[in-house]
Amino acid sequence: MALPGGRHLDSITLPGQRLHLMQVDSVQRWMEDLKLMTECECMCVLQAKPISLEEDAQGDLILAGGPGPGDPLQLLLKRGWVISTELRRIGQKLAQDRWARVHSMSVRLTCHARSMVSEYSAVSRNSSKEMGQIEKLLMEKCSELSAVTERCLQVENEHVLKSMKACVSETLSMLGQHFGQLLELALTREVQTESCSVTELECSGRISAYCNLCLLGSSNSPVSASQALVRKIDASDNIYTTESTTGNLFSLTQEGAPLCRIIAKEGGVVALFKICRQDTFRCLYPQALRTLASICCVEEGVHQLEKVDGVLCLADILTDDSHSEATRAEAAAVVAQVTSPHLPVTQHLSSFMESMEEIVTALIKLCQEASSGEVFLLASAALANITFFDTMACEMLLQLNAIRVLLEACSDKQRVDTPYTRDQIVTILANMSVLEQCASDIIQENGVQLIMGMLSEKPRSGTPAEVAACERVQQKAAVTLARLSRDPDVAREAVRLSCMSRLIELCRSPSERNSSDAVLVACLAALRRLAGVCPEGLQDSDFQQLVQPRLVDSFLLCSNMEESFV
Repeated sequence: MALPGGRHLDSITLPGQRLHLMQVDSVQRWMEDLKLMTECECMCVLQAKPISLEEDAQGDLILAGGPGPGDPLQLLLKRGWVISTELRRIGQKLAQDRWARVHSMSVRLTCHARSMVSEYSAVSRNSSKEMGQIEKLLMEKCSELSAVTERCLQVENEHVLKSMKACVSETLSMLGQHFGQLLELALTREVQTESCSVTELECSGRISAYCNLCLLGSSNSPVSASQALVRKIDASDNIYTTESTTGNLFSLTQEGAPLCRIIAKEGGVVALFKICRQDTFRCLYPQALRTLASICCVEEGVHQLEKVDGVLCLADILTDDSHSEATRAEAAAVVAQVTSPHLPVTQHLSSFMESMEEIVTALIKLCQEASSGEVFLLASAALANITFFDTMACEMLLQLNAIRVLLEACSDKQRVDTPYTRDQIVTILANMSVLEQCASDIIQENGVQLIMGMLSEKPRSGTPAEVAACERVQQKAAVTLARLSRDPDVAREAVRLSCMSRLIELCRSPSERNSSDAVLVACLAALRRLAGVCPEGLQDSDFQQLVQPRLVDSFLLCSNMEESFV
């Protein structure tokens, strides 16, 4: 999952990675696209023949209001955006069996593809036999798509049409692959010809994003921008060059998992850890570590980190107080990413076990000394993931008085100010609560009251991400309460604080739990555990409906409840 600013933490649900679209006025974009569509419709009527005899007439139409005709990258951006949109729309119409629209859009797609090929050939300084072959394959598939969709218009038998639909779908898929390969190859040559300036890298990211959106790109063929950047980082000993190049590499990581895989395979992890092992680049550690956290959202990145002893490097950074808080926070973000329970490869990080005690100790210290909510969030997220990683971590946390540190932080609004942070805290408490000795520490630090407050977690902004975070806080708070209530002292304290009343309210009122089934199940389990210790705290109706029946029957009863507005 992703943090604001592009960080990836799987224990946190935040808005996903952004697609970097071209930043232009919407009306201007519509007018430019209208010219493209109008030109394309005219070409369809004239059997795909250009309107004007002038060679640069089409280029003038495409690049109107934008860069001059000598800018092949911008040309690729414009045509690439139109073609990828057409491919997606054809797929949608095909799923709806709207064959007339599929055919007309296929003809239009052919026109766009032909225009892109001819226009790029006219302005590009690069051409090759390989590119010519891919162009030929692309146009053949375009013609094949137009022909087969035209035949589908004449077929009335549903069984025959169904078999032809599979053929159209396969052709469309192959066409998309050829289009993605052509874009990537053209981009490779343009970036190699130039010097990988920031503008061109932004363009490369957008084109790669178009390919990813339409499932066009091939993750096995390298993106030249990432290759060039990794080589530049690896070879540079200039701090300013390295800073600029690392920033550009981070921008590429924000385009999604496919590019992160390519960067990892091209040696991006190795190059970034090389930076983090040189004292001369200390001021670049935060930027390099932030980029590493992004790359390690994929298994290939974690594999590469393991190969270069990255965990040992992270442990050294976290335990070295001479590093800035920002550097140690970014190192914590990498730890959080590589220990994510959603990445199966993390369970095989043998090197992590060797350094786990040092890392856990350093993370607790970072939580205790955090000067901001973001630093605390990164450190606590790393600890939360580590408690999933190995049960021994919970015992370490107990010995390090982690419960006291975390519960004290909850009263500090500067460190704990969002449901995302409370999600990390309650995750740690829930995983630690399996230990018997945890209950006494919870009572000593007034932890039951804090858990009670988490059962009432409410979103402030109402965004989907924040609502989901509040649901997780409520669910994990109920789970923690259920586990801790094995201890009679905890159960009695929970009843004294009216936890049972709140649990009943969450079960019976869907709006209180945002209609979450996960919260409902957790609350029913906690209520039943408390009722086993203190049955006198329940009314007869609550006992008969929420405790006495089977759990599944109580769940069905509560999940089907409708609130009364009378």
